[in-house]
Amino acid sequence: MSFDVTSVGAISVISLDFMVPIAMTAVGEIFAEKAGVVNIGLEGVMLTSAWFAVLIAWTVNDPYLGLIGGMAMGVAFGALHSVISVWLKGDQIISGVGINLFALGFVPFATFAVWHVSGVYPPVSFSFGRIAEISTPWAPLSYFVPMSVVIAILFWYVLYRTKWGFQIRATGENPEAADAVGIDVEKTRIIAVLIGSALAGLAGAYLSIDVVGQITKDISAGRGFIALATVVFSGWNPLVGLLGALVFGYSEGTATWLAGVPEVRSAIPHADYLLGAIPYIATLVVVAVAIGRSRPPKAVGIPYKRE
Repeated sequence: MSFDVTSVGAISVISLDFMVPIAMTAVGEIFAEKAGVVNIGLEGVMLTSAWFAVLIAWTVNDPYLGLIGGMAMGVAFGALHSVISVWLKGDQIISGVGINLFALGFVPFATFAVWHVSGVYPPVSFSFGRIAEISTPWAPLSYFVPMSVVIAILFWYVLYRTKWGFQIRATGENPEAADAVGIDVEKTRIIAVLIGSALAGLAGAYLSIDVVGQITKDISAGRGFIALATVVFSGWNPLVGLLGALVFGYSEGTATWLAGVPEVRSAIPHADYLLGAIPYIATLVVVAVAIGRSRPPKAVGIPYKRE
């Protein structure tokens, strides 16, 4: 097995591509939780949005419209979660669990109902091609990589350098005080949840349209939960969340590269399964180190009821 500059470059490209869905989902969830609403249904949002993106792309023969469709599905789930957790003052955790359970049943059922296949569609990458990519000496790099960096910087700026960002943080820290000074707590929380879910939907669409080129019943592969862990690791800071996503991305990219090396496959029985656990182990270690120093918004997860 040779490990040189070419190998490092190839691993980096793969890793940056894998970073994207975690980064986008985590940044969106940080935005929502800063407003006081937690959504543990990110896994379900990503999974269902990935399926819907393929459906749209397959129907209109356009991957870009598929991406828009996936984001729209994320917004729809955000609206549902907002109605339950913000407007109806329901339990935010139960609502998120419901979204996850729905997605686990819906995607396999809908895949079979629409395409009459079980688990994967299509058998090979889309016939209409993939979205544009950046050429590098090692492998094509998705435009979603720089987009994720821009999104993280933009959301950090909005949260910490704008009046609206102050209002969002106020509704997550002390909604009673925010309400007292004229901030519409419910409206602010709903908008934050819609934006966060839209990013999770786009992340799911990115997985099926740009990375894999097909839909599988488990395409999200726990990334929604990894994004939640990244939120904790970040201390609810979008820029640090981007760093946490990079840790997961490089763990998964390295594991994927090693799994393709013949010497590794011959030396390690069932190398795919063993190496596939590396990103999740790395995430657990990072979160375990960071969790004691993280302080969530004081009112996160608590419905606001005006007295």
